Amino acid sequence: MPRTFTATAALLVLLSGCSLGGSGGSGGDAAAREVTLVTHDSFAAKQETLDAFTARTGITVKLLASGDAGELTNKLVLTKGDPIGDVAFGVDSTFASRALDEGVFEEYASPEANSGAQRYAVGGGTRLHAVDVGDVCVNVDVAGLAERGLPEPAGYEDLADPKYKDLLVVEDPATSSPGLAFLLGTIGKFGENGWQDYWTRLRANGVKVVSGWEEAYTQDFSGSSGKGPRPVVVSYASSPSAELAEDGTPRTKALLGTCYRQVEYAGVLAGAKNAADARQVVDLLLSESFQADVAEQMYVYPSREGVALPESWTRAAPLPEQAATLPAEQVQANREQWVQQWRTLVQG
Repeated sequence: MPRTFTATAALLVLLSGCSLGGSGGSGGDAAAREVTLVTHDSFAAKQETLDAFTARTGITVKLLASGDAGELTNKLVLTKGDPIGDVAFGVDSTFASRALDEGVFEEYASPEANSGAQRYAVGGGTRLHAVDVGDVCVNVDVAGLAERGLPEPAGYEDLADPKYKDLLVVEDPATSSPGLAFLLGTIGKFGENGWQDYWTRLRANGVKVVSGWEEAYTQDFSGSSGKGPRPVVVSYASSPSAELAEDGTPRTKALLGTCYRQVEYAGVLAGAKNAADARQVVDLLLSESFQADVAEQMYVYPSREGVALPESWTRAAPLPEQAATLPAEQVQANREQWVQQWRTLVQG
């Protein structure tokens, strides 16, 4: 689920599938105790956190980046008989039911889950543990709208109002996790009998569809680095924390009435060659030390209770209190049909 800002440089390391962590520790030869952690492309972690884990356990973590949440899930399903790693992070709530139905993960009840992750449990078991929460919401460029003499949209309905014509850019739900989350949010808002009409109106109002978050936010959106032409974009509730003026004032704003909750999970892969050590990596992802860095490293909210957020988030990126969700079973049963209907309506 590409959406990070400060983690961009780290991705160059992750994409190479390198090992992170030293070779010391009480566990003996770390190279012999290597755990492959399969992730989406936006995973990032502090090197010192991984080094401390290796020093304590003797386990070296090898990272294997595998696309966004949808692509990651597809790879895990296709390789479930011979998994490409030992543990996976980044399957989110829009794809979790598919991964569980396909038997991608094995049962493991991490003791660290009792500190908050259990709030987001899915599938009625312990195969997946929530690592973070990242609500997808419409974001606006406050100054960009003011220059056009427009108020901030109040919610979904305003996005189809002609005065916002040609101002919205969204991601394709067939290729993008936030794009799919936004589609699911509109289904939750307008119902299974009303969302098609809403998207028909968005299309008539000049909505632009791009393949992924990176293109939408950094190229088409006027409120970020790309200074694009459109002041309304589908991004995250946390995004405004990265768009602060010199005086600390947020330049962008998330419309909290348009948020759809995404939870990202980690689990031990069924058939993992190093399942015992993989369980310790799951524990690491849920630990207080790792969770304390989740916000600044990946621009999402930690799943662990009692973890302090950066000060700027309190002002610019509060966690939405009433983000929408759909039951995982409903998403699993209808996702492909909904996406195909969306393609017909919006792309023809």
